[in-house]
Amino acid sequence: MKSTKYLFVLLIFSLLGCTNQITIPNYESNNLNVENLTNNTFRHISFLSTQDYGRVGCNGMIVIDNGEAIIFDTPTNDADSKELIEWVENTLHCKTVGIVVTHFHVDCLGGLNEFHQRQIPAYASFKTIELAKLDSIQLPIIGFENYLELKVGSKSVINEFIGEGHTIDNVVSYFPDEKVLFGGCLIKRVGAGKGNLADANIKSWSSTVQAVKAKYGNAEIIIPGHGKPGNQDLLDYTIELFKTE
Repeated sequence: MKSTKYLFVLLIFSLLGCTNQITIPNYESNNLNVENLTNNTFRHISFLSTQDYGRVGCNGMIVIDNGEAIIFDTPTNDADSKELIEWVENTLHCKTVGIVVTHFHVDCLGGLNEFHQRQIPAYASFKTIELAKLDSIQLPIIGFENYLELKVGSKSVINEFIGEGHTIDNVVSYFPDEKVLFGGCLIKRVGAGKGNLADANIKSWSSTVQAVKAKYGNAEIIIPGHGKPGNQDLLDYTIELFKTE
């Protein structure tokens, strides 16, 4: 009788799919890691080989609800995007209904073609699309000005350009239901250096993050572009790091 009840419970979980009421184990392969942060959010980490910094882990976010998923920033190449999309399908039992690109660098859209091949809508600010054109990179198709709210299942995620910093187009994404903010490369992990400044607006960076803090000061989990997630300390650290006299 007990075994019958156990099988019934397992059946219910499999039918519900993507509700994430039980903890999803972290996923690790040679090229991709996925970490469960909250009931409905995950951090995905892919890797980029760089001349100056070696092999760098690059963060993205996944938000799920009611059988749907939105991914924020692609892995760094198409093969890793394929692995991530299939993990979402096979482990979370979710259909990926969108990919949001938070700025025009390769660690945000290097694996975009795989999403296009699967006819997954790709969103980015008009600024990001224009900057990506200059580098002849695969482009997102659906543009927005400074603000975009997307539905995933019955929940919403806010995507917003608040100001320049790491790049002139960096967007942050906020999942209010679980108070998770994906800051991308605008936000630094505590203890990080200034990193790649090739396309940065150093003068505006600190004030932009101050504006992010003023608007999303209730965020409890903050995901930087590289390194471990944290709390509001990441915003405070980034503000101090880029303060100008």
